[in-house]
Amino acid sequence: MQDLEVFAKLLMALGLAVMMVGAIMLVSSKLGFGLFHLPGDIVIKKDTYTLYLPIMTGIVLSLVFTLIYHIFAGK
Repeated sequence: MQDLEVFAKLLMALGLAVMMVGAIMLVSSKLGFGLFHLPGDIVIKKDTYTLYLPIMTGIVLSLVFTLIYHIFAGK
């Protein structure tokens, strides 16, 4: 039963994180601020395609999700 409780907390944290990211993206788009264009993200534009490698964004999101996980699943 303990595993189910931890999984439920993890799902709630994930849902809360998705809602927070969605709200931040909505507000940042209204203000004209590009949220996911951090220094360290690579954009390569050619005539027929655009390649976007969000390296720094991935690192930041990984740190945020790791912190949320440790808050809810830590002992």
